[in-house]
Amino acid sequence: MKVLISLTSLLLAINFGISYGSPEDLIYGYVCRQGKCLKEELSEKNWNTAISLPVCRMFCGDTIGTLWPKPSGLVDMENMLLHISKDIIEFNVPSYTKQAKLWDANRERFMDILNNKVPNHEVLRKEGHPVTITIELNDKNKANEEVPRLTLDTDESYKLDITTMDKTKVEVKITADNYFGARHALETLSQLIVYDDIRRELQMLAKASIEDGPAFKWRGLLLDTSRNFYTTKAIKRTLDAMAMVKLNTFHWHITDSHSFPLEVKSRPELYKLGAYSPRKVYSHEDIAEIVEYGRVRGIRVMPEFDAPAHVGEGWQHKNMTACFNAQPWKDYCVEPPCGQLDPTVDEMYSVLEDIYREMFDLFKPDVFHMGGDEVSVSCWNSSEQIRTWMTSKQGWGLQESDFIRLWGHFQTQALNRVDKVAGEKVPITLWTSHLTDVPYLDDYLDKERYIIQIWTTGMDPKVTDILKRGFRVIVSNYDALYFDCGGAGWVTDGNNWCSPYIGWQKVYENRMEKIAGDYVPLVMGAEAAIWSEQIDEHTLDQRFWPRASAMAERLWTNSKDSWRQAEPRMLVHRERLVENGIAAEALQPEWCLQNQNECPIDAYTTLKRA
Repeated sequence: MKVLISLTSLLLAINFGISYGSPEDLIYGYVCRQGKCLKEELSEKNWNTAISLPVCRMFCGDTIGTLWPKPSGLVDMENMLLHISKDIIEFNVPSYTKQAKLWDANRERFMDILNNKVPNHEVLRKEGHPVTITIELNDKNKANEEVPRLTLDTDESYKLDITTMDKTKVEVKITADNYFGARHALETLSQLIVYDDIRRELQMLAKASIEDGPAFKWRGLLLDTSRNFYTTKAIKRTLDAMAMVKLNTFHWHITDSHSFPLEVKSRPELYKLGAYSPRKVYSHEDIAEIVEYGRVRGIRVMPEFDAPAHVGEGWQHKNMTACFNAQPWKDYCVEPPCGQLDPTVDEMYSVLEDIYREMFDLFKPDVFHMGGDEVSVSCWNSSEQIRTWMTSKQGWGLQESDFIRLWGHFQTQALNRVDKVAGEKVPITLWTSHLTDVPYLDDYLDKERYIIQIWTTGMDPKVTDILKRGFRVIVSNYDALYFDCGGAGWVTDGNNWCSPYIGWQKVYENRMEKIAGDYVPLVMGAEAAIWSEQIDEHTLDQRFWPRASAMAERLWTNSKDSWRQAEPRMLVHRERLVENGIAAEALQPEWCLQNQNECPIDAYTTLKRA
């Protein structure tokens, strides 16, 4: 990224015509010196030249300090802010009929973000420059005439230009190929507007040009809603925060062996028997609402139906599972309750087809996740019915390779049902597992059809085995991107299996180049995951945020910057999350936010080297 910022006469460039308040109301202002915002006591002498912290952070440094993620392309700006009126903001949006409701929702969301910047609207200085925001999409892109749908081919880049006409009106022009790029531009624009608590007004850059686009096309979060249930309100709050940092995929691990909270109208016994309670079910209306809520925010909602393992509750009375709630559970699965589908039962595939059909009707996914992790040989081997089918009907043995063959049989049959209901061959994602190990990967999976989601460690040599065979991958290495790690054990004492806790710094430094080496072009992106054994909606926000934001910048910008260089912006960004109703975890005492780079050990030496 190239940034052109002149700090010359920064203070004189700001409109100081009228000041509200007095030195008795505020004690401190800020001054930019050597790329740092330094706190200084306000006095009669400096009252009209002091700047607020958000204003200082915007200009003071080698990048715009209020932006997260940092733009990946050219940033050109002048060091002038103008007082704007939030009551005189005009939107000129594309006239595509099928986008109208989306732009209405974006306009409302943009104004909500501006309102959230103001701590006390009673003292807000109302006057200010009017703003016109004009959005132009590529009229040669016929997809713009349809309801926007994010796909692997979607261009999410944009160009944002801010100019001031005759020093009386701010003109914003956004150009993008499609809805999604333009939506991202609005997100950036909202971060170029700050509240000045000295002058008690909203201020905006008077002139800027930004060219921006993502380094990786898949930027997601996974939420497990089976082990603990999350209300639609909590899920929407997660989507709100994702939109703020331009994450584009909500991976919904909706069912597991613990509960089946998904309404399947053609098989109602699944959720009636499998949900924790009738109140803890995602109805078709709930799902449609979440999918549309995500679309407005530039996010695909991708469902996962994990199989053949990780099934149990809801499948009672069907005689289609093995080892359901078997004890001692540690002999059959990795955590209770155990349960796997029985691939030898033909009728089971009809049930799967009904589940898949309703999922495709509801989500209309461009990528579908079929799970496929942690299949237990000992579970299947405990079933006399399965053993008999393998030995007597198929002439197979009972070695591990034979059970992998059974797994391959299941995957083939299940995929046929997916293709039948989808009407097309959508890309399929599977977790790393024994099925993705060599030689089984070569025997049962097609690199043209399957995407492999990596959950092993980033340095696992099996990752290279997958990549060198030409498979595309999504990275979720548990040593950096499993955000449930770091807590007490729940099936024993001590800590949970993937402890210790993962700090945002490690997330930020989780570079795809380190994991994939020369195979980075096969890396679609990454997902951070929350598996919900010990998390529910009351602790959700602080587990995801702001660590997910660190991943978001890695995937959007993929800057060479270290976490130390990003830290001042991260602290500002965390405050923005909280400002918008996200209960993000505190990273440092607020003193560190107000005293830039004074907290990290050896900060001066590190930053000087950088």
